[in-house]
Amino acid sequence: MKRQLKLFFVVLITAVVASALTLFITGNSSILGEKSAGTGDSKFDKLNKAYEQIKSDYYKKTDDDKLVDGAIKGMIESLDDPYSTYMNQEEGKSFEESISSSFEGIGAQVEEKDGEILIVSPIKGSPAEKAGVKPKDQIVKVNGKSVKGMNVNEAVALIRGKKGSKVKLVLNRAGVGEIDLSIKRDTIPVETVYSEMKENNIGEIQITSFSESTSKELTEAINSLEKKGAKGYILDLRGNPGGLMDEAITMSNLFIDKGKNIMQVEYKDGTKEVMKAKKDRQVTKPTVVLVNDGTASAAEIMAAALHESSGIPLIGETTFGKGTVQTAKEYDDGSTVKLTMAKWLTADGEWIHKKGITPQVKAALPDYAKLPYLDADKTYKSGDSGNNVKVAQQMLKALGYKVNVNSTYDKAFETVVKQFQAKEKLKETGVLTGDTTTKLMTELQGKLSDNDTQMKQAIETLKKKM
Repeated sequence: MKRQLKLFFVVLITAVVASALTLFITGNSSILGEKSAGTGDSKFDKLNKAYEQIKSDYYKKTDDDKLVDGAIKGMIESLDDPYSTYMNQEEGKSFEESISSSFEGIGAQVEEKDGEILIVSPIKGSPAEKAGVKPKDQIVKVNGKSVKGMNVNEAVALIRGKKGSKVKLVLNRAGVGEIDLSIKRDTIPVETVYSEMKENNIGEIQITSFSESTSKELTEAINSLEKKGAKGYILDLRGNPGGLMDEAITMSNLFIDKGKNIMQVEYKDGTKEVMKAKKDRQVTKPTVVLVNDGTASAAEIMAAALHESSGIPLIGETTFGKGTVQTAKEYDDGSTVKLTMAKWLTADGEWIHKKGITPQVKAALPDYAKLPYLDADKTYKSGDSGNNVKVAQQMLKALGYKVNVNSTYDKAFETVVKQFQAKEKLKETGVLTGDTTTKLMTELQGKLSDNDTQMKQAIETLKKKM
């Protein structure tokens, strides 16, 4: 029997999900009273006794709601699954807002993995993206407080906040080291599909997440590009952390013939539910898909479906690798439990969990694409040293300046900074701060936009198919 469930894939750094198991409070002396089949003992006798002992013997006054919340949280944490989690009323409300309307925060998706809080991907146009947050960055500290040992909910509670307020993050990036960022929280854009016509009548469509309106936005983008004479399409799923499974299925159907597999869901009893394309495909023109290590979950569903059922090539880097399905259910009090209830498999039946999807055409961005942004509010000058100085040296080297990357702000580097300031018509102080830092990052971003090697590879691959 088909299971009518609303399925979710990601945890938002600005809004986290929770859904509920069915726990009951029976009177003031018991939490759970369900009887085990065939026995006279309570299935939760040990839990009831612990509750009663706390109520009678603990030396401080206790809160029943907190005790029950703690019991649920403990059960979920015992599953050792980073995607199953209990969340309070505020967190549950924020999650619902994140998939249906705009919300406030820094705009990045996170997960807990092996005891670490990791960035899945920043959202396009968000404060996190503008600050240079990258997929797989490890969050080390939030406002000076270590997140070691925290679950996703606890870390998110520290990061979230009102629009206009700032949060200070210490991130650890592979190959770079620790990075200090100060990010101003803002309203996160609700739009999830961006499109434009490129040269040679190539329609470029970037999909940033899978929310309740994404399939509608995608259809509108395709119709608009068709009217403009598009002869082929590039679907850019880089940095897309996922979202609603139903949206991924609907969107995949636009590129897949009726009756062909889109994905499969495998439940714990081994039964499988195969999701097939229910309508005739809308897009028959040549198409390629861009992916990277920030392409996760629902985005991986779509990427795999288009390749396996329509032969559409994937270009870029191996994807994130999230192959489980969550369902969210809400309690009467507004708290929620998000619970992993199945695996999802590709159209051909492959489980990509923790492996990701390897693209048919591999393409990497230049090394400087992984450099973090520098905080323009901070000052770096002669005599300073450290990782941020090293990053600044790498940036200027990428822009063509002769720099010795040694993590030391020596006289030679001061001279290079003055050269940059002179070229950009800034005051030649030799100090890296304010407008100089902002201009440095703007120039580097412009260079990357002009040298998007993955997009160039996608265009060349598509041209051969057109």
